[in-house]
Order: sequence, then C-alpha cells, then structure tokens
Amino acid sequence: MRIVDLKDAGPLLDRSTRFEHGIDEQVAAILADVRARGDAAVADYTRRFDKREPPYEVSRARWDELAGRVAPDVHDALELAASRIRAFHERQVEHDVDITLDGVRLELRISPLHRAGLYVPGGTARYPSSVLMTAIPAKVAGVPEVIMVTPGASPEAMLAARLARVDRVFELGGAQAVAALAYGTETVPRVDKIVGPGNAWVASAKRQVYGEVDIDSIAGPSEVLIIADETAEPSWVAADLLAQAEHDREARAIVVTISRDLAAAISREVDAQLATLPRREIAAHSIATHGACVIAASLDDAVAFANRFAPEHLELDVAEPRALAAQCTTAGAIFLGRYSSEAAGDYLAGANHVLPTGGAARYASPLGVHDFRKRTSLIEYTAEAAREHAGPIATLASCEGLEAHGRSALKRR
Repeated sequence: MRIVDLKDAGPLLDRSTRFEHGIDEQVAAILADVRARGDAAVADYTRRFDKREPPYEVSRARWDELAGRVAPDVHDALELAASRIRAFHERQVEHDVDITLDGVRLELRISPLHRAGLYVPGGTARYPSSVLMTAIPAKVAGVPEVIMVTPGASPEAMLAARLARVDRVFELGGAQAVAALAYGTETVPRVDKIVGPGNAWVASAKRQVYGEVDIDSIAGPSEVLIIADETAEPSWVAADLLAQAEHDREARAIVVTISRDLAAAISREVDAQLATLPRREIAAHSIATHGACVIAASLDDAVAFANRFAPEHLELDVAEPRALAAQCTTAGAIFLGRYSSEAAGDYLAGANHVLPTGGAARYASPLGVHDFRKRTSLIEYTAEAAREHAGPIATLASCEGLEAHGRSALKRR
C-alpha cells in the first residue's frame, strides 16, 4: 500500500460518481422506450442483455423450489440476520405529531408508501444481505407491497426475500428493470420508491427516474476509512482493508494512523493476506489504485481528515474509540473498537448496510424505516384564530407582493 503524509492525501478525497461516456445517453433511450412500449420494450432488452424470455415474474412454486436449495447453515445465518435487522429497525418507527397553538391545530401524519421497489444484483453475484437490508425496513414501515427485481434469482436471495416478506419478484435487471418499476408496465406495477445497489447502468437509470419516483441514493464504490493508533493489530486492520477492497476494483480502503511503523506493518500484512485471497486480482487493483496508509500528526488531525472524507464506513481502531466517535460527524456508519468489524455491519449487527458513499455522508443517512414513510401536514383553524391571524397574514402577503393571499385571509376576519 502507498504510505503518504496527510498533507499529500488531498487526491484521496476526489470520488466522482460520473459514469463512462455514453452510459447516460444509452440509459435515457432505454427509459424512454420502456415508458412508451412497456412490457414489449422490457422483453426486447432482457432478451438482448440477459437472454431470458417472458414471463418474468417468479412463481410461488419456483420461489419455494429455489429457497429450498439453500444450505442449512446459510439458512440459519439469514434467519439470525433478519431477526436482528428487524429488531433494530422496529425501534425507528416515528409517531404522529398533534399540537394546538392558540386555536390552530397542527398535525403531522406519518404514513407508509404504497409500494416500494428493490433492485437486487444477480447473475454471478449473490446478495441476500441486500434483500434483508432493503425489504425489512420497508415492511417495518408498513409498506403494503414490496416488489423485487433481480437479473438472476439466486436461492439465497429468494430465501432472503421470503424472510423479509417481499410480495413479488421479477427476474429483470439493468436499466429496463428500473424503468419498469418507475413507470409501470402491463405486468410490473409502478412503485413509489426504488432502493438497492446496482452497476453504472442501474445507477444512471435511478438518477434519471428520480422525480418520477423517489430513490435511496446514487451509490458509488464501497469504501472504508480506518483510524488506527499504536494499540491496533496490523493483521486485523489489513484484513478489514481487504474486506472492503474485494468488493470492487474501484473500492476505497484507507487507513489513517499516527504511527509510521504501524503503517509499514499494515502494508506488509496486506501483501501477505492478498496472496491467499480468492478475489485477489480485484482487491489488489483496489489497494494499488485507491488504497493508502495516511500518516497524521495526531488523532485530532486524523479525525479532521475523516470528517472531510465522509466515509461510508469509519472504523475507530484506537484505545478510546467512544471518545473519538464524538468528534466524528460525517460517516455513514462508525465501528467502535477492534472487535467491531465492518463485515459485521454488512451482515449481522442489525444496523443497515445501505449507506451513503462518495462523500455523501456529509448530508445523507443510512437507509431506514423513515425512507419508506411520508409525512403529511394537517392544519385546522378555529374562527377566532382565523380572525386573529388575518391581519399578520395580509401584512406578510403584501410584503411578498401577493395581494390575493392577503385578501383570502381577510375574507375570514
């Protein structure tokens, strides 16, 4: 791994979510075609890209058959993960607000979306954890219908869909699947929100349909930033860096430390562990291109860099992690202490692993129950309150040059 001083680490902050030239234009054409031709267009693109013929909805019989193939240990692990994710998210449910201020009753009604769409990568990839992390919050929020699309229904993903109470599954992928969810077709129902990870084509499609439907985020490459002091075990830090690097050739795996000796030891451990890693080509490219050991003068400087980086995952492998965590203001998830691995957060801890990437943790949050609920304001005036407020309303309306607003209020005086 590169070892760089903090003053030279500025380039690590540049994490663009721009796509390769031409992707946006090609995706826009697919979206327009699906919007115009519905199922016929979806079938054309699915034949071309996935070599699959309609119908695309997974029947209950096939769903049962696929879920039944899952190995017992994987089945048990998914059940444990589902129970922990559900327990954590059930405590996120917000309650309505109802107050009265001088004759004006104000309410905030919180209600679930009617229908949510989940995009789950498929083919050679198997991401049952992503099914649990997206579907369970939706169901806890009270969403009546959850629709899942995937370009390849793996047994593990289908079991996860059952555990998370997904309602319908379609074997569709790519931009055409996003378009079908966003616009609706003769067979795929239109949803209110689309969540879940995907490749550049999926991410571009989600960005372009935003406004027609809501989306969770435009996910960039996965990333971890680890702050480590002299108490850190180099082999553990290296293992956590590689756990992130094996995701994707563009993944970011960075450690910030006050010890140059520790940085050197971590670098040696990364090389040693890479030698036996099944996905070593992917991880090696990620480490060589985007990884680094950054040397900071102090833990305060390390935290300041982390807050500028705004990582998806932030690990605090230091002697007093909770004290340091209080200073960390921009991270998707913070892992406190050497025993709290990012891998645990990905699978079993219970907090959501759908997190802001690319610096979006400056303003964005983990996926949660709130993402599947909407808020409606209710305002109710008494006659006396309407008379009392008419004058101030008219004054403010006049200030803004909106005479009809003022007259509307004064009619009730």
